[in-house]
Amino acid sequence: MFQIPYSDIVAKIKEKAQISEQEIELKVKKKLDQLSGLISKEGAAHIVANELGIKIFEKISGKLQIKDILAGMRDVETVGKVQQVFDVREFNTNGRQGKVGSFVIGDETGTIRIVCWGNQADNLANLRENSIVKVISGYVRDNQGRKEIHINDRSKIIINPAGETIGEVKETEKVGAKRKKISELSEEDKNTELLGTIVRVFEPRFYEICPECNKRARLREDSYVCEIHGKVTPTYSYVINFFLDDGSENIRVVCFRNQAERLLNMNKEQILQYKNDISKFEDVKNNLLGNMVKVVGRVTKNTMFDRLEFISQLVFTDPDPNEELKRLQAEPVEKDIEVEEIDK
Repeated sequence: MFQIPYSDIVAKIKEKAQISEQEIELKVKKKLDQLSGLISKEGAAHIVANELGIKIFEKISGKLQIKDILAGMRDVETVGKVQQVFDVREFNTNGRQGKVGSFVIGDETGTIRIVCWGNQADNLANLRENSIVKVISGYVRDNQGRKEIHINDRSKIIINPAGETIGEVKETEKVGAKRKKISELSEEDKNTELLGTIVRVFEPRFYEICPECNKRARLREDSYVCEIHGKVTPTYSYVINFFLDDGSENIRVVCFRNQAERLLNMNKEQILQYKNDISKFEDVKNNLLGNMVKVVGRVTKNTMFDRLEFISQLVFTDPDPNEELKRLQAEPVEKDIEVEEIDK
């Protein structure tokens, strides 16, 4: 069953019937009173739309624009331009192992998150901002009021498909990260945004991965082994850690491959050069110190050191100063904040 928010139904009626929102609300209220207890507010709005000769579902098959995608749809096909790419996360829940990643696409009508399960998450390694992506046979879920297209092994992603173009992307609701101060963080925080200054940078750490699935390859006897593909000749991935200070406190931020590349503004080949000569990284560290960055991610507990750390899922190295100034001016002033020093 398709689900469409009440506000969207009202907007559609207002657009097609050329009547005021107040008049629509009165019609909906009248219908609710007539059918008291039998229908929801959304159901009443649907009836009002039908009585006015307005089709809420104008297009429910074929290639859809993002504005026409509704929760509950299956076999969805859409095309959009990549706006954001998040890191892949592995999970082990109730004995079920897997991986999931996501990215955001946009078209002339809005933006939407694409959630990739299992082997589909491997596609994220090939995505770049502004790439055009066609999604085929996805299914749509509602996540706290936001629509998401989920894709699995029966779905398909085509990167830069022939003949597809996207105009200027219409900015809709940002992927809902909540801004917090570091001192406010708790272990349960997910999809959280921090803004601060880089005050300490650590050298990258490199580790072996399977060239087929990008999962960790482990050394067993005299060869590297992937849990899925067996013996492999590994390639390498990397992680970079830095400390972020926002004036309230500081925290270690962990950046795996994609976000390490965004932080350093380098590609894989450029970062791998430091594997054989880490001394070359000293200048990079010095250039990062004092830079202001914005990071979106989740909090985790480092049990070894009994401290919270931040796993970055998206790094912005050039936060908009005008946007941040507006946010700062809208916040209440706080005084006498103590800044803790980083543990040596």
